[in-house]
Amino acid sequence: MLGAFFAALGAFTFALNNAMLRRGVLTGTVMQAMAVTVPVGATGFLALAAVAGALPALLDFPPIAAAWMAGQGIVHFVVGRFFNYRASQLVGVNLSAPVVQLQVAVTMLLAVLTMHEPFTVLQSTIAKAARPPSPAREAAAHAGRGESDRKLSFAPRYLAGFLFSSGAAIAYGVSPLMVRLAFDRAPQASVPAGGMIAYVAATLAFSLLLVRPAVRRDIGGLKPENVRWFVWAAVLVTVSQGFVYASLAVAPLMVVTPILQLSLIFRIFLSWLINREYEVLSTGVIVGSLAAIIGSLLVSLSTDFAVTALALPEAIASALRYRLAGA
Repeated sequence: MLGAFFAALGAFTFALNNAMLRRGVLTGTVMQAMAVTVPVGATGFLALAAVAGALPALLDFPPIAAAWMAGQGIVHFVVGRFFNYRASQLVGVNLSAPVVQLQVAVTMLLAVLTMHEPFTVLQSTIAKAARPPSPAREAAAHAGRGESDRKLSFAPRYLAGFLFSSGAAIAYGVSPLMVRLAFDRAPQASVPAGGMIAYVAATLAFSLLLVRPAVRRDIGGLKPENVRWFVWAAVLVTVSQGFVYASLAVAPLMVVTPILQLSLIFRIFLSWLINREYEVLSTGVIVGSLAAIIGSLLVSLSTDFAVTALALPEAIASALRYRLAGA
């Protein structure tokens, strides 16, 4: 239950981060956003580790666990964040989020293949039924309808947005596995210390991009009005990642990952509240997001609990309990 609670808090703060970031990249660039959010995140985890008295725990991290956390920081905070920010800039959060949430499929596949977590017939059936809406269908629907209910203040670029969203889904799907592998090798390790390792590695990796004059010019053009949006996004995503690390330290991937998908609903509400003129919001987006969330939550349930609660006949229950993979 504690892991699920942390995951839900992580989902909400991540959704709020997305809304703040979306406002910033309307007039700013992805590199400008990363130049603020990555170092601020590292500073935030340093402060958190200091307050929690976790700085000495950095020395207690086994090298292999520290390497996994460093790799996770680069994959998540540099690669995944770049793709996610660009997708948000191109099509908005509401259209990019369902595609990015395909990270669930990536994580679950890797959890089964590498961590040997169980995956039953029932979970497989639910996962197939809860696929997010087709981006192509959504794009055609919006293009044909012309957003008749309201006038959007931006023109979504659907194909590019879909490609960048898919890249984010892959990076974000690999990321939780790397955290889990790190804490499996250091079960008593400090969560703030692990987060600090990840963010420092990400900051160092991002700083390598500064050798390019074009990147330095881009970042140098950061506008003051965008700084506040990027700083808020950085603080919120740091808090969110802290909750995610805490949840993964105490709960399996198959429990944490689906609950994190609650961010889809939070994103829709917060996008309407903060960025309604810059987001596509339709019945299809809402229904598709609800289906993905319900399916993700059902997948996280124990199959034994589900078949018992439904009082299914033993023959059906046995078939649904059959493990397609996992120990």
